Amino acid sequence: APAAGGRAPVVRMGSWIGGDRDGNPFVTAEVLRYAVDRQATVALAHHLAALRSLAIQLSMSSNLVRCSAAVAELADASGDTSPFRSEEPYRRAMNGCYARLAATARRLLGSVPGLEPRAVLEPYGCPAELAADLAAIEASLAAHGAAPLARARVAPVRRSVELFGFHLASLDLRQNSEVHEAVLAELFARAGVVEDYQALDEEARVALLLEELGRARLLASPWVAYGEQTAGELAVLREAGAASARFGPAAVPHYVISKCEGVSDILEVAVLAKEAGLCQPAGPRPRLGIDVVPLFETIADLAAAGRTIHRLLELPRWRALVDERGGWQEVMVGYSDSNKDGGYLTSNWALHRAERDLVAVAAAQGVHLRLFHGRGGAVGRGGGPTYEAIRAQPPGSVQGAVRVTEQGEMIAAEYSDPQHARRGLEALVAAAVEATTVADDGLGPDAARYYEVMEELAEGAGRAYRELVYGTPGFVTWFRTATPIGEIAELNIGSRPPSRRASDRIEDLRAIPWVFSWSQCRIMLPGWYGVGSAIERWAGGDDARWELLAEMHGRWPWWRSVLANMAMVLAKADLDIGARYAELVADEELRRRVFEPIVAEHARTVAAYTRVTGRTDPLDGAPDLARALRNRLPYLDPLNHLQVSLLRRWRSGDRERSVQAGIQVTLNGLATGLRNSG
Repeated sequence: APAAGGRAPVVRMGSWIGGDRDGNPFVTAEVLRYAVDRQATVALAHHLAALRSLAIQLSMSSNLVRCSAAVAELADASGDTSPFRSEEPYRRAMNGCYARLAATARRLLGSVPGLEPRAVLEPYGCPAELAADLAAIEASLAAHGAAPLARARVAPVRRSVELFGFHLASLDLRQNSEVHEAVLAELFARAGVVEDYQALDEEARVALLLEELGRARLLASPWVAYGEQTAGELAVLREAGAASARFGPAAVPHYVISKCEGVSDILEVAVLAKEAGLCQPAGPRPRLGIDVVPLFETIADLAAAGRTIHRLLELPRWRALVDERGGWQEVMVGYSDSNKDGGYLTSNWALHRAERDLVAVAAAQGVHLRLFHGRGGAVGRGGGPTYEAIRAQPPGSVQGAVRVTEQGEMIAAEYSDPQHARRGLEALVAAAVEATTVADDGLGPDAARYYEVMEELAEGAGRAYRELVYGTPGFVTWFRTATPIGEIAELNIGSRPPSRRASDRIEDLRAIPWVFSWSQCRIMLPGWYGVGSAIERWAGGDDARWELLAEMHGRWPWWRSVLANMAMVLAKADLDIGARYAELVADEELRRRVFEPIVAEHARTVAAYTRVTGRTDPLDGAPDLARALRNRLPYLDPLNHLQVSLLRRWRSGDRERSVQAGIQVTLNGLATGLRNSG
C-alpha cells in the first residue's frame, strides 16, 4: 500500500539474527526479544535524532510564511508553550512529533538512550501516523515556496520512518521441520489427540493438521510440564506474537521452514502459530499473522517443490489464509545444500526448474508468487552478480517482488561503503523491475530443446560430482586432511555449528564450512566440478552439439549467467596451490585417488568453457575482476603457503597460541582477498 508520501518504499530490510534457530540452540525467546528490542532502539533513536534536527532547522516565522491548517494543528497540539517559539509553527510541530515519538519509545521499550524531556503526549499508534505528520509538513512547506527544503530535509526523514518503522528490520524466524514434527508429536500426545504423530504417513498427518486448524482450541496446557525443546519452541512463538503486537506485523513477518519436504511440514507451523495467536484459521475471517515460508533445499525437494505447493494451495483452509494475506504465497529456494547435494550445474538447474514449476502452479492457482533466494557469498552457494542472477530467473518468477539474502563477508563487501551500497541496491531494483516486465526469455520454440539439453547435462554433472564426493573411498578423510575444515570448525564464526549432527559425514556438514574450506585451499570445487565431464560426454566429437551449446550461451541469460559465475571461480582457483594442500594427506595412494580426478576435471571444465563461450581465458569479458585478481593474488598466494605450513605444525602437536592465531589470520586474509568464498 502507498505510504504517506504516495509511494511505498522500494527496498525493505530484513534479518534473521536472533530468529534463526535452525541448528543453533542458543537462539531462545529471550534472545529473540533482545534482538527485537535492540533493533527498535536503533530505529527509534535514529528517528528521534532526526526529528530533533528538523526542529532546529525549520525555524520559519509565521510573520513571514503561512503554514497549512494541518501544521498549525500539529503546532497547537504539541504542548510546546514557550513564548520564544510562539510564532514558529514548524518548530513547535516538530517538537510535538518528537514528544509523541518519545512517548512511543517509552511505551514500547521503557526508554531510549538520548531521549530528551518533552511534553507528555499521546504516543503514535503506528509508524504511518508519524509519516503522515511529516507528509503534512512537507506539503505545507511546498505550498509557500519551500519545496526544495521539504525534499532535502523532511522527505528523507519520512522515508526513513516508512522504511524502518519502529522496528528497523523485519526479523525472520527459522527452524528445521524435524523440530516442528517432534514438538507437535509431544503436544498431540500430551493432549490425547494421537499417541504417535511421527508414526503417521503424510496423508494422515495432513488430515490431522487440517482438523486441528479447524478447531478454536489450543493444544498446549499451562498445567503440563513439556520437554525442553517443546517449551522452548512455544516460548519463541509466543515472543514473536508479542513482538508483532508491540511493533506491528512487519516486525516478525516470516517463518522459514528448513528442510521442507511436504505439505505437512507447512501445516505444522500453522498449527504451532495458532498456539501463539499468530494464526486464527477457524471462524468467518481466517487470519494468518505471519508468512509461512517453505524452504526447499535438496535436489529431491526442489524437484518436488511445484507438486508440494500445488497440493498446498488446493487445500481450501490454506487457500483462505493465503487469500487473507492478499493472495501471496512465498517460497524460499536454497542454493547451498542443493549444491552440496548434487554439485554446481545440477543444483543450478534444479533451482531453475523448481522456479519454473512454482511459477506455473501459482499461475494456475491464481496466486502471487514471491521467491526468496537463499544465496550466499560463494558461487557454490548462489553467489555472483545480483543483477545477472535476477535477470536470469524464469519469466514470471519476479512479480514485482523478490527477496534475496546477503550473507557473511558479502555484507561488508557490498554495504560498508554508502555509495557502493547505493549502486548495488539500484542494480537490484533495476533487475527486479526488468524481470517483472519481461514476459518471456525470448527463447521461443527453442526453449523446450534447450531444457532437454540441460536435463542431460545436469544429470551427467551430478553423476560425476557424486562419484567423487560420495563414491570415492576415503574422500572424507582426504577432505578433512587437505582442507582446513577442522580449524574452521573451531572458529567462533557463523550462525550455527558446522555440522547438523556429531558425525564426519559430508551429508551432515553444513554448506558454509563446506564451501569455505574449498575456497581456502584454492580448489573451489563446489563452483565447477562436474561441468566439464557433463559437457564432454554430451557433446563429444559432435560439432553440431558444441554449436548448440554456444548458441544457448548467446541467447539464454540463465545459461550465460551459470557459465559466467563458473568462470569467476575458475579464475580464482589455483590447483598448483591446491596440490600443496593435498600434500597434507600422508597416504600417497589416497592423495592421488582424490586429487588426480580433480585435476583432470578442472582441465576438462576449462576446455569446455573455452569452446562453448569462445573465450580463451575465464577473465575475458571481466576486466574489473581481472584487475582485482592481478592486484590481490601476489598477496594471497603467500598466505596459502603460510597456511599450509601452519596447518602442518598445528596438526603435528605444536599448540602454540601464535600458530593458532596465524591460522586464523590466514583464513581471514584469504576470505577477504578472494571474496565470494563463504
